[in-house]
Amino acid sequence: MIDIQKNIPLAPLTTFKIGGPAKFFAEVKNETELLEALDFAKENKLEIFMLGGGSNILFSDKGFDGLVIRLLNTKYQILNTKIECDAGLQLSEVVKLAKENSLTGLEWAVGIPGTVGGAVRGNAGAFGGEMANNVESVRALEISGNRTNIVEYKKADCNFSYRNSFFKETPGMIVLSAKLKVTKGDKEAIEKRMQEIIKIRTEHQPKGFSSGSVFKNPIVENQELLERFAKDTGAKAKDDVIPAGWLIEEAGFKGKKIGGVMVSEKHANFFINDGTATAEDVIILAGIIKQKLREHYDVPIKEEIMYVGF
Repeated sequence: MIDIQKNIPLAPLTTFKIGGPAKFFAEVKNETELLEALDFAKENKLEIFMLGGGSNILFSDKGFDGLVIRLLNTKYQILNTKIECDAGLQLSEVVKLAKENSLTGLEWAVGIPGTVGGAVRGNAGAFGGEMANNVESVRALEISGNRTNIVEYKKADCNFSYRNSFFKETPGMIVLSAKLKVTKGDKEAIEKRMQEIIKIRTEHQPKGFSSGSVFKNPIVENQELLERFAKDTGAKAKDDVIPAGWLIEEAGFKGKKIGGVMVSEKHANFFINDGTATAEDVIILAGIIKQKLREHYDVPIKEEIMYVGF
């Protein structure tokens, strides 16, 4: 029997440390407990939200008027050059496992917060890598009306795209586990590459309470802006995609503050909560940035973070 709790603060369960309480909250460690939680939600006609590591999420100041289910399934096994891991396992643990077993291909994910399930759902990526490159198959629970069904999806069925997937686009999908493919490698070389990435992250990404990247990197059609980016950075925009952080900095928003949230001075695509920020502060700041980029540069920009409970 799982423990269904009431009015549990959600802010401490996120990396942003923002948000009101969940009307109902449950932690589940396996698929049996998950189904039990889903039955509770169905019986009480509650909306559900699946919570993993709490990154890339902004909960409303009012919280969530339903059942938040925190997935804590963390089993894994390594089969030659495949890593089978539950959705509740921290991505950082999988990266560590790969290194310890001299398996290469996941170095790009070092330092990324959150769980395997969240990383698969949002096709997390960095430093030229992304989950789509590693996923071989995904087991997911499909909720359709009063029915639930566990399905295994091959990579081709996952419809991975930039920070997106079939599981993110399709209501009623809960990632349960994933099979990741890697290759045999040299442990020292793997560790060296991971240290290089950690160094870059430390130098360029801010510390503090943050959701991670706030906006997706947009495709830019403005040729003058593309040329300015190339001149400023010495790098040509690949497929006309410009880093959101560069655009936000170019628009003069570094250090911009609304209430308790500020655009990082270190990386403009990060918002930092000083400990007093509200979700409303974040929404207002994001809205101001989106409006200016649209009006002054004709660049529509979309959030990477997920708004929940609004």
